[in-house]
Amino acid sequence: MPDIIHLLPDSIANQIAAGEVVQRPASAVKELMENALDAGATAIKLFVKEAGKTLIQVIDNGTGMSETDARMSLERHATSKIKTAEDLFKLRTMGFRGEALASIAAVSQFEMRTRQAHSDLGTHLLVDASEVRSQEPVACEKGTSISVKNLFFNIPARRNFLKSNAVEMRHILEEFHRLALARPEIAFSIQHDDELIYDLPPAKLSQRIVALFGKSFQGQLAPCQEETTLVKITGYIGRPESARKSRGEQFIFVNHRYIRNNYLNHAITSAFEGLLAEGNFPFYVLFLEIDPKHIDVNVHPTKTEIKFDDERAVYGVVWAAVKQALGAHNLTPAIDFHSDVNIVGKLSQSLTKEQYMNEQFSTSLHRSNLQNWEKAFDEPVSQSRLFQNKENESDVLRFESAVNQPDKNLSSSEEPSYFQFQQKYIVRPSRSGLMIIDQQAAHERVLFEKYTIRLKGNPGNSQQSLFPQTVTLQASDFALILEVEQELISLGFRFEIFGKNTVLVTGVPVGVEGSEKELFEGLLEQFKKNQSELQLPLQDNLAFALAKRSSVKSGQKLLMEEIQSIVEGLFACAKPNFSPDGRPTFFTFETSNIESHFTR
Repeated sequence: MPDIIHLLPDSIANQIAAGEVVQRPASAVKELMENALDAGATAIKLFVKEAGKTLIQVIDNGTGMSETDARMSLERHATSKIKTAEDLFKLRTMGFRGEALASIAAVSQFEMRTRQAHSDLGTHLLVDASEVRSQEPVACEKGTSISVKNLFFNIPARRNFLKSNAVEMRHILEEFHRLALARPEIAFSIQHDDELIYDLPPAKLSQRIVALFGKSFQGQLAPCQEETTLVKITGYIGRPESARKSRGEQFIFVNHRYIRNNYLNHAITSAFEGLLAEGNFPFYVLFLEIDPKHIDVNVHPTKTEIKFDDERAVYGVVWAAVKQALGAHNLTPAIDFHSDVNIVGKLSQSLTKEQYMNEQFSTSLHRSNLQNWEKAFDEPVSQSRLFQNKENESDVLRFESAVNQPDKNLSSSEEPSYFQFQQKYIVRPSRSGLMIIDQQAAHERVLFEKYTIRLKGNPGNSQQSLFPQTVTLQASDFALILEVEQELISLGFRFEIFGKNTVLVTGVPVGVEGSEKELFEGLLEQFKKNQSELQLPLQDNLAFALAKRSSVKSGQKLLMEEIQSIVEGLFACAKPNFSPDGRPTFFTFETSNIESHFTR
């Protein structure tokens, strides 16, 4: 029987390696910029065309490479950062595997110009899908310039998997943000299709944060600092009121390398416990300095995941650092205007954790029960305008089911009997018992289906603004807005480009309350939150994001006409049983279950 195992040709092996290292244009941007940082660059310029599909060029003023090193850098497992296995546990550089340039060159038309400071001439290399076309001396600036053209040109199937330019550009900007935050002392710039997006001079970390994310972060940052024998923590956390609906603006760096770590994220959000509205996430940029022998960075191809040898100890230090920063800058809320802002901390110090939690639970239970009894006899005190603008009822399909129809024998009135319970639920009689409806989930379903119809070719009306508002966005968010521009118009938003990363909102959907700026930014935040948590098509995501932002909320007192509108709208829906994210909208407490609690 003939031998069947053989070595893969270098061209195929490089393409396989590229599949791990270069998943999209942003992957190539990350690897090239990390190499520039490792080369000691003090200024790095990034140029991209068509979101990196046509061109990615990184120019740095680092040390450059000799003629031999330039050629060797394109070989697999070629690196200047590791000589022995022990070096893997002393790493302080960004790239070290020696896969990046070889992998990128395997799936693109690759060009390199590089020169060391003491050399008169540099080296010019042209590579086409791993095949070196030419290598010759060239006059060039000190440092390295690498151009990656027509990424995945030789792997059409991989290129077809790339998303729209707006999506790919957003990923590139995410990588740019991480590296620009990791090294604020270095100048960075990025230009896309001849438009300069960022031109960042060397700065302090706080200045770099404001330059990247906008002036709204001025005054919203609290310094965070802690040092132990194991780890040193520096950076900034955002005030609780600046929290967002998405996790996008959360950054943890270990030895200046951006990482993802759910365990440390939990430590930070736990420190904010009680300070954030439900579903909100705090802003933070935190740097951890730790001896490399205590971590393993070689656990993931993109090097964004690491392992600590004592994860629990690091968790504790991070939690304490954030908690201390919140207390030191008076970011924890006071009980009243005259009490100590840290009264909760003092209470918890004098009681055990279990005693403190039990006392808080008993107190809140007693207080909430008293309030509910008192409010049971309250008259409605405010008029909501959520339901003043109804869609044409001729377009609504009624959901018919005998189980869900009210029993007309239960009331002398022809109108069904509804009432609101704990300002969270709507209770109505049905033929089989009592139906209990989650008011927020139900209204989200009603609005979701209404907005979905708009996105499928029946655009909604827009309410023009008397005083249009400008909204300045991050570059990645601005790219997202351009990607979904037509869908936003179908929903009823009206806006126009008003300068760099800025839009002028001139109209909002009819029937949706709130300022133009608040609605626009809120919709964007909810959309990004949905992206990270749910697998929804783009249009469904937008419809759900607007429904989530504009629906009635749990705890909101409703007028009788609002209650009736929600119930009727719910059972006119195509799928009334669940909210768009899968939560039940109602359940029926069967008559037989009610009777079982009583002795007949």
